[in-house]
Amino acid sequence: MQKETMLREVECIQHVVIPTKDIDSNGKVPTSSVVTNLLKRLTTYKAVEDVGYFIGVTKLKTICKGKSNDSTEHTEFLVAFNCRTLLPMKGEVMIGIVHMTTRFGVFLKSGPMELVYLSTQKMPDYYYVDEGNRLFLSNDLSRIEEGVVVRFMVLATRWRQMTRDICVLASIEGDSLGPVATAGLDGFDL
Repeated sequence: MQKETMLREVECIQHVVIPTKDIDSNGKVPTSSVVTNLLKRLTTYKAVEDVGYFIGVTKLKTICKGKSNDSTEHTEFLVAFNCRTLLPMKGEVMIGIVHMTTRFGVFLKSGPMELVYLSTQKMPDYYYVDEGNRLFLSNDLSRIEEGVVVRFMVLATRWRQMTRDICVLASIEGDSLGPVATAGLDGFDL
């Protein structure tokens, strides 16, 4: 059996609304119009609980005949497509950038995920320092503070329906986890 990974290729079906003016006299809709409106629709979803964050559409499979609505001047099509998604999985190693530090831990951003929490309990050998600039410092003087890139392991995930995103609980307990040296990568955006 193949191990599931956080990067996936999945097949989805979605209703896509196209302005009637974009449909030619033969009833054919330009593929570019379908893709544009499909991408707009997917950005409103942000993520889906069992699928993850939508990264990109890789293939349009079918576009089923649409139903037009004369009162709104739009036609709705059923579109089947393949897309690439990101669904964080327990045990996966990822990288993120610290965007907020509190005395209880740090919050990281990693790709489309904006809520990755690394608790002080999951940062062994780091202690909190607040001397104008809040940070965590270890005995070897490595620092975890705003703007630092951190390699972490996913401990747990939780789906939040209201905001349509996935919260991640992280850990840097283990080998090769923690702050990552990024010399020369100022402004590195994950």
